Amino acid sequence: MKRILVLDGSQRPNGNTEMLTSHVLDDIEHAKVYLRELGIRPINDQRHAEGGFTPVNDEHDNLIEEIINSDIIVFSTPIYWYGMSGVMKNTVDRFSQALRNERFDLKNKLAGKEVYVVACGGDNPRLKGLPLIQQFQYICDFLGMNMLDYLIGQAVKPGEILDDVRAIQDAQSLNTKIKESMK
Repeated sequence: MKRILVLDGSQRPNGNTEMLTSHVLDDIEHAKVYLRELGIRPINDQRHAEGGFTPVNDEHDNLIEEIINSDIIVFSTPIYWYGMSGVMKNTVDRFSQALRNERFDLKNKLAGKEVYVVACGGDNPRLKGLPLIQQFQYICDFLGMNMLDYLIGQAVKPGEILDDVRAIQDAQSLNTKIKESMK
């Protein structure tokens, strides 16, 4: 059985993005990490510094282990200013540090992993969220992961995602697709 890990980049508990992701993974066993609870620090870019990156005392290394030990990663994030949330961005930015940590062998261990992206936003998100989707596609391409699909819902106020009939239907279709891939 494939192990699914949701990286929840929402700042608000039980927000629209989390609700939509729950519809996508309804009746599918998965683990979830709330990035807001990890306190992942922003990157201090030392890629070119002698000695490389200085170790950071936060949960990022443990999260990298969780990602490595998963087969499917679901990036779940609200759309903030046409991109991912700050906690999601900190997490992804720190991949640069993990790539240079020999104990992870990150690029090799992420190669072939399946990725889905679930995002919610207001003000025409299916168009204005496309830069976010493109960014995730480039991240996956760089790391050798396979971005298989994405879902963008429209919602701003708490619970509004349930009014986005298209997003809920798309979530059900994606749920079926993931279940089929698990067989």
